[in-house]
Amino acid sequence: MKPKLLLHACCAPCLSYSLEYLTPDYNVTVYFYNPNIMPLPEYEKRLADVRRLVRISGVKFMVGEYDNETFLPLAKGLETFREGGVRCERCIRHRLTKTAEFAKKHYFDLFSTTLTISPHKNAKFINDTQAELEAAIGVKSLPLDLKKKGGFLRSIELSRALNLYRQNYCGCRFDIADEVDS
Repeated sequence: MKPKLLLHACCAPCLSYSLEYLTPDYNVTVYFYNPNIMPLPEYEKRLADVRRLVRISGVKFMVGEYDNETFLPLAKGLETFREGGVRCERCIRHRLTKTAEFAKKHYFDLFSTTLTISPHKNAKFINDTQAELEAAIGVKSLPLDLKKKGGFLRSIELSRALNLYRQNYCGCRFDIADEVDS
């Protein structure tokens, strides 16, 4: 039997290659928990495409609560920081904590995330955070760096082939302001 993996997903493009890479070796359940994504129509657009991709892929799917009010205090005072800084680290830590807690509660063997596929995300920070959560919560983490060996480029190919919605910002309203200013 393949190990049961709870895979946090931020969006369908990041999930596309992640599933291709992981499903041969793991029994994957996708977990969509992203209270950082704003505004609500953006969240709904991303969720809809993740649902569509999960149906195509035939994996299980769980949706965490959308409670933007849990994200806003994490970002307080860091609104002007660029993507990849302390605000992102707090956001990622929060989402990974919820993923690890969900994995523990529902008896998954492992947890991980699609976030390491992004060239804008620090895979070492993500994997170190997962290792800390593994020790604290008691569910094993799967360290990944999905952008390596062409993973990010493959996600772009799959996104085009499957006509997946590719957003131009990470999700939080503070990052979209950076994109508009750039």
